[in-house]
Amino acid sequence: MKKIFAALFVVLILIGLAMAMKIFGSSTNFNESKKHLYIHTGKASKEAVMRTIHDSAFIKNIKTFEFLAGKLKVWQRLRPGRYEIKKGESLYSLIQKLRTGEQSPVNLTITKLRTKKDLASLIAKKFESDSASVISYFNNNDSLKKFGLDTNTLLTAVLPNTYSLLWNSSPQKILSKLNDQKKKFWNTKRIQKAIKLGLTPEEVQVIASIVEEETIRHDEKPDIAAVYLNRLKKGMNLGADPTVKFAVGDFTLKRILFSHINSTASSPYNTYKNAGLPPGPICTASEITIEAVLNARDNNYLFFCAKPNGNGYHAFSATAEEHYKNARAYQQWLDSMMIK
Repeated sequence: MKKIFAALFVVLILIGLAMAMKIFGSSTNFNESKKHLYIHTGKASKEAVMRTIHDSAFIKNIKTFEFLAGKLKVWQRLRPGRYEIKKGESLYSLIQKLRTGEQSPVNLTITKLRTKKDLASLIAKKFESDSASVISYFNNNDSLKKFGLDTNTLLTAVLPNTYSLLWNSSPQKILSKLNDQKKKFWNTKRIQKAIKLGLTPEEVQVIASIVEEETIRHDEKPDIAAVYLNRLKKGMNLGADPTVKFAVGDFTLKRILFSHINSTASSPYNTYKNAGLPPGPICTASEITIEAVLNARDNNYLFFCAKPNGNGYHAFSATAEEHYKNARAYQQWLDSMMIK
């Protein structure tokens, strides 16, 4: 009898160990370093999650997972979101994440964007909201008003950077995060510099967006910024080619022709035909470029033209006569290179 009890005890121990291995041992079924389980808003139910787990085949011992999740009341506490499953993770660890709502954040990395549509598309690729709902929010002045923005100035709230948010963050939550970074950037010192230029922070960003499109050379950005600031002071039109590209909607243009300028004459973004600044930025300006505007060089330049060598630098001039000479040299170079 003792031998029987001993044998049963051993069997029970082995069963216990097997169950422990199922619960606390590796339960993943993939070779990558991690996978993600997505639980959509409005679908945080046992049925939806179990269907996703079955379809994805991320984990082994699905029946054990379902049983244990029920015992630990996961289904009553389930929240929508993105949950990370690491290679070799246990069922218990995954269940605890779902039970406590421990989401894996999403990194939204913004470099240079030109339009609201670009921003909406980027957000839709990273977050739960689709592009249509995001652009609908961005096109609603009533929604943007609480941030001191409108549909034209929206991109002034977007500084190129990396932002960490939850996957199921709403467009409002995402914009709030972006706008908070803008507020931090515009400290008292920078605001005072803008005031000294006779500009608001948003107007500085509009000029910076034009400078951003004009050159990739950081060392000449303060000179290009000075050109536009000098033109504003003299009451001249900005005459910025990138604003015409924005009005046309074709950012691949190498040459701005009279046909482009005339066809977009009614657009407030055409700075050849309209005085003053356009109503909003034409791209997301980097912090470096905003600083270049705030610290524009003290010069008398009113014109600049790309140098005829393709190195990205510009020739600056204070007179129209000198500028036309530089422009002819550049146009001849474009012709020689057969660039239209």
